[in-house]
Amino acid sequence: MNAPMFGVIVSGRLVQTDFEQVEGTKFLINIPDADNVNHIVVFMTGSQPFPDGLGGAVYFSWPDPNALPSWQFLGYVCNIKPSAIFKIAKLKSSETTQHPFGFQQQISHVAQIGISVEPLAQIQGLTPSPAAGASSLDSFSEFATKMLENFFNYASSFAMSQTQMASKPSESFVPLSTLQQWYTNFCRRLQQNPYFWKT
Repeated sequence: MNAPMFGVIVSGRLVQTDFEQVEGTKFLINIPDADNVNHIVVFMTGSQPFPDGLGGAVYFSWPDPNALPSWQFLGYVCNIKPSAIFKIAKLKSSETTQHPFGFQQQISHVAQIGISVEPLAQIQGLTPSPAAGASSLDSFSEFATKMLENFFNYASSFAMSQTQMASKPSESFVPLSTLQQWYTNFCRRLQQNPYFWKT
């Protein structure tokens, strides 16, 4: 089974990596209870890079129980920009644009993130939705979030089963759930006040 290429972080929730490949170059993931979400982080997990000259255009869709998904372009991720923070709180009331994902769409009752792998030059020519406000977070918040992603992914790569731990009696082990809880709490506090660590 291939490792997931993309992940999404919603503050206060577990990291989501369960993107569904709906076409060769199109990926979708559901974001439940999006009404309570202010920002999301979309990132590459590091399992595989994009082929040269390609990147991932990131789209967002609010649920509409009576219509097919309507998509808003948020921005992109690529090999030299493997993560991005997007503000989605104001997207519900802003104008939407149809994105030709090309697959047979169905009515969705949850918000969705769509990633379309396209030529990077083409993606960079697109204009993100002004309400996404990806650049509104200060550089410290962006750095801290990326650092947390990196630390979490690095530490998680050393996870082992209880059987494997028995063969290393001199080592001390911390449950992965403890790391996840710390990560979630830090992200939540960072979102509330990017300088909470100074107090």
